[in-house]
Amino acid sequence: MLVIVVENVPPRLRGRLAIWLLEVRAGVYVGDISRRVREMIWAQVERGVEEGNAVMAWSTNTESGFDFMTLGKNRRIPKEMDGIKLVSFLPENGVVDDGAVIG
Repeated sequence: MLVIVVENVPPRLRGRLAIWLLEVRAGVYVGDISRRVREMIWAQVERGVEEGNAVMAWSTNTESGFDFMTLGKNRRIPKEMDGIKLVSFLPENGVVDDGAVIG
């Protein structure tokens, strides 16, 4: 199982995704495809995302039963802890506790 969610991407990328996957809601695509096709689709997303953002999640043999990748600006960022991938939130103002500015 594969799920891709895109936000603020060009219509041509959404059309590309609709060739291989079913768009069940606006910007939400699902399908059951091979690893090779998944990698090819993600390459299309990388080339076409422009100012938008995307996340791709798929079933795999991990502790959680899935893995995911993100692309583009978003407050949610992947963070690996003890071998498990979690999601961390950046502060709304882009400043972390140590004073570093994000973005």
